[in-house]
Amino acid sequence: MFDSKVGIDLGTANTLVFLPKRGIIINEPTVVAISISDNHVLAVGQEAKEMLGRTPETIVASRPMKDGVIADYRVTEAMLRYFINKALGKVRFFRPEVMISVPGGITSTERRAVIEAAQAAGARAAYVIKETVAAAIGAGIPIAEARGNLIIDIGGGTTDVAVLSLGGIVNSTSVRVAGNRLDQSIIDYVRKKHGIAIGDRTAEEIKITIGSALHLKEEEVMEVKGRDMVSGLPKTVSVTTNEIVDAINEDLYEIAKAVKVVLQETPPELASDIIDKGMVMTGGTALLRNLDKYIAQSVGVPCYVAEDALLCVAKGTGVALDNLDSYKRSILSVR
Repeated sequence: MFDSKVGIDLGTANTLVFLPKRGIIINEPTVVAISISDNHVLAVGQEAKEMLGRTPETIVASRPMKDGVIADYRVTEAMLRYFINKALGKVRFFRPEVMISVPGGITSTERRAVIEAAQAAGARAAYVIKETVAAAIGAGIPIAEARGNLIIDIGGGTTDVAVLSLGGIVNSTSVRVAGNRLDQSIIDYVRKKHGIAIGDRTAEEIKITIGSALHLKEEEVMEVKGRDMVSGLPKTVSVTTNEIVDAINEDLYEIAKAVKVVLQETPPELASDIIDKGMVMTGGTALLRNLDKYIAQSVGVPCYVAEDALLCVAKGTGVALDNLDSYKRSILSVR
């Protein structure tokens, strides 16, 4: 009730809420279900995700964030209000200060939309921090030092790559290729190869269960249920790990290419630090099997997955909010 600071990792796939001294208290899908007849929000988070692809005509379950930015302002505001109320309780004496992470490639208009949505949802002050900076802070990387650190944050909508030194971003890039794009590639591949239509949730399940960035000698097999494209009837097929590797290969190439672009523009002294220390990966998609090895092979620099990779950005928002003076150069805007 008395907490007045909230760190939010407003991701395309999942939203995480961090409270200083209490840690991550909410980790739910960024999904909202709305009744079409009266425009009323019926469910948010896990409850709404259960409805994806299973709603009648009168209800729409959708993701209000697309590629890391607000696609539906009103729904995002309702979702933020839900998460803030769930974190702090509806009855509170203070309007909270909120720190929200955003992708590196966000425009000033998109940034303003995030701040306004947070304020409309009940925030006293809203701050915005880039995902790569928050991820580095959450991963325990000493970004204030005069040493180069390369962070790769691969979420649901975007992959953000940045070189950090002295508390700021030296150079960076953001590509809209991440977990959701991998899911779509799996959907397209299964339709083309096996002739069945599957949904986003099934594609994500395949990716998590048997997916890999590199071919395996002993591959795993998974039974996948979908709708036959010819007969329209339910059908079950077997999908293997190496098929998934082939399905997502082009997307992974795009991610590796983004890392190369950032390294090519990095000053030599900082590049030398990165070669010594290696690159750090955060975000949910960083947990894809062998992705660290794939990027290390593609780029020629060691690559490691951060501890608690999924939680790094949310932790970083909370730490930055608790130490505003220390990280003021890293924070994009205040209103």
